[in-house]
Amino acid sequence: MTSGGAAVVGAGPNGLAAAVTLARAGIPVTVFEAAETIGGGTRTQQFVRPGVLNDVCSAIHPMALATGFFRAFDLERRVNFVVPDASYANPLDGVHSGDRAAIAYRDLARTASELGRDGPAYARLYRPLLKHLEGVVDFALGGSMLRWPRDPLAAILTALRTVEQGTPLWNARFSEPAAPALVSGVAAHSIGRMPALASAGVGLVLGALGHARGWPVPVGGSRAITDALAADLLVHGGRIETAHPISDVRELAAYRVKLFDTSARGLVRIAGSALPGRYRRALGRFRYGDGASKVDFVLDGPIPWADQRVAAAPTVHLGGSRAEGAAAELEVARGRHPSTPYVLLVQAAGFDPERAPVREGGAELTPIWSYTHVPQGSNVDVSQAVIAQIERFAPGFRDRILDVRVTTAAEFAGYNRNYVGGDFSAGAVTPRQLFARPVVAREPWRTPAAGIYLCSSSASPGPGVHGLPGWYAARSALTHEYGLPDPDLGLH
Repeated sequence: MTSGGAAVVGAGPNGLAAAVTLARAGIPVTVFEAAETIGGGTRTQQFVRPGVLNDVCSAIHPMALATGFFRAFDLERRVNFVVPDASYANPLDGVHSGDRAAIAYRDLARTASELGRDGPAYARLYRPLLKHLEGVVDFALGGSMLRWPRDPLAAILTALRTVEQGTPLWNARFSEPAAPALVSGVAAHSIGRMPALASAGVGLVLGALGHARGWPVPVGGSRAITDALAADLLVHGGRIETAHPISDVRELAAYRVKLFDTSARGLVRIAGSALPGRYRRALGRFRYGDGASKVDFVLDGPIPWADQRVAAAPTVHLGGSRAEGAAAELEVARGRHPSTPYVLLVQAAGFDPERAPVREGGAELTPIWSYTHVPQGSNVDVSQAVIAQIERFAPGFRDRILDVRVTTAAEFAGYNRNYVGGDFSAGAVTPRQLFARPVVAREPWRTPAAGIYLCSSSASPGPGVHGLPGWYAARSALTHEYGLPDPDLGLH
């Protein structure tokens, strides 16, 4: 390896995005992955039942078709995605007495038409965001929050709606339960108290993407995304070494540039004294959020939803009403395990037959992915609470379970060091840490140490399978270390 090469520590989507960008620019790149397989938060394995594929971490990818790196990379041409008409659903109690689940379709007008008196108000919430979607995505995910937005009107529209939905004003435009439950069910992806500005901003962007490009299901599981990245890297001369953990930056002395797809804490652990003391102290102040506990199932058929329309949505938010979801998240923030938790569930097999290509004794094996929020570092088995919450909206669910596997927050942290305490966002999503991720800087990926960059979700713009921290970090390195322009990433 020549001294001009680059090393990337971590083969998750961000690390691979960084590696692909550098390799496309002609830089020799080696990716070091501690695990035996690549993927990080996008692994798909047969870990619940042989022959059945369950996603280990992420499952549905709202940002795969709409964000800068994946669009430049032509991901839609490299991975087979199924984009259902319904992006997500929020079941409600009382379905037997006439109430129905709230369904977010790609078609905003159709969504609004099923939300009763609140339909027009819901449409007014999202319609301006859809009209300025490119600017909304750029404002939220375009890099450092310190830069001037390309579309100031989009930024203002997003900010105003974030203030509305992130404060006690959040119910001002609604009078019935369905529409606000649909909005806050998405906001809860961010893990934290509601209403809150950060969760509202996350929810509005994800919701807008659901009404624009949809929430796509990658055929074959989430691993298809990192497989596509790895294939491109290898074609352009990059190397990947799995089962090769890096514990000290001095192991990478032969490389001119080092990019870390690790948590901010992991960067300090590995780079140590190579980082200035002031910067290390700043990273020490970086906060991690509450954790997630995952419960994966294999069923002997589809989920028996009380409202059968829920089967048309690959993603289901099981929090009940807005007030119930907020109460559950508050319990978690106070260090407790709610008895009726918010559960995020994915039923991808109905859209992707490769997830469960086998039958057993005449039964149609169906993998189900779910997680709930728990206090950081929790080692509590939450499976019974999760099953009860699903059963609440799908009577008979319990009877369909063939296998179940629980991954506690503490086990998540062991599976991936980036998930400190089970925080798969690699850092709490708060207003402060949207601007200081991990520090306040116009290029937060570039550290004060020569040639060292942070390219994980601990860096701006934060969590999600979008490859953006890796892309931004690599472009910064190309500018400052090599004096090279951004490469073409497209499929030709």
